[in-house]
Amino acid sequence: MMQELQFSIEIHACKERVWATLWNDETFRDWANRIDEGLYMKGVMKEGNELEFISSVNGYGVTSLIEKLNLNEFVLFRHRADTIESGQLERENEWTGGVESYSLSEINGITTLIVKMEVPAEQEETFQIRFPEALKRLKELTEMMG
Repeated sequence: MMQELQFSIEIHACKERVWATLWNDETFRDWANRIDEGLYMKGVMKEGNELEFISSVNGYGVTSLIEKLNLNEFVLFRHRADTIESGQLERENEWTGGVESYSLSEINGITTLIVKMEVPAEQEETFQIRFPEALKRLKELTEMMG
């Protein structure tokens, strides 16, 4: 059973800079580490492509389809398969079929980021705690770059 969660944060930077901080390898690893230790992304951010999100610590991950992509504004991931062994093997389908989206809108140099996601019920509490911490880190990283 999936739970739908929504988080938002205001960042004092243009949406292009927020987008870059979200998905650039180095900064992604930094903020996403607050969600899952050692998390990194494998693949090319392009509509129709698959990306892998993998923890370098335990090798667990999820393979996701980039279902919709508007550069600097919106991305929708549909989680296709849960993996282990750094993406080599499939595991129980806890995340499969779930969606996750990132929407960015900018007014007067302030970008509002809204993240919507479906998470397995047993992980809801963890995400309620960790995801706001990750967004706070994202905000720090983005505003530092300014």
